[in-house]
Amino acid sequence: MSADPLNRASDGVRHAAGQPQPERAAVEVRRSARRRRTVSAYREGDRTIVLIPARMSAAEEQRWVTKMLDRLAAQEGKRRLGDAELTERAAHLSRQYLDGRARPDTVRWVTNQNTRWGSCTPAEGSIRLSHRLQGMPEYVIDYVLLHELAHLLVPGHGARFWALLDAYPRTERARGFLEGVVAARNLPHTLPETPAAPDTTD
Repeated sequence: MSADPLNRASDGVRHAAGQPQPERAAVEVRRSARRRRTVSAYREGDRTIVLIPARMSAAEEQRWVTKMLDRLAAQEGKRRLGDAELTERAAHLSRQYLDGRARPDTVRWVTNQNTRWGSCTPAEGSIRLSHRLQGMPEYVIDYVLLHELAHLLVPGHGARFWALLDAYPRTERARGFLEGVVAARNLPHTLPETPAAPDTTD
């Protein structure tokens, strides 16, 4: 296998057959009649709460949910890694989780991967990460990077491949985060209204 798309048709991470699917990060939209123009969002455990005005249309709700998820992800990202830092990070992850056995020749960001998070070409020793990951939490970037590093050792998505990723303690959390991003970007045009909760901020 010459390349790993790390994707689904919906832009998520591909999972091996028989692998348990992570729960999608929950997004709860709360409408408030007292809220006129402002939109805000915050994390509450494993959920993301988005507060919007009650009069907002379904299309506007969809747009704002996506926008606020992206904004939160950017805020949670500690820093943006350049190609050189990404290469250093790959070497560190390989040493920590793969006994230093995965040694890519090149690791870089690319802007032409809009339907997958990362890709690997073992024959060339190259790893490419989508620029859309920039600004996401570092543990998510590390997961995608480690996923591609593992493909330098195991091309497919069989049991041996997933056993390598089991060493990374935040694998399920990172996969859940990416599933949540995909889910938010594929919300239906018509969304059910959520009953408004008491709103003391505006």
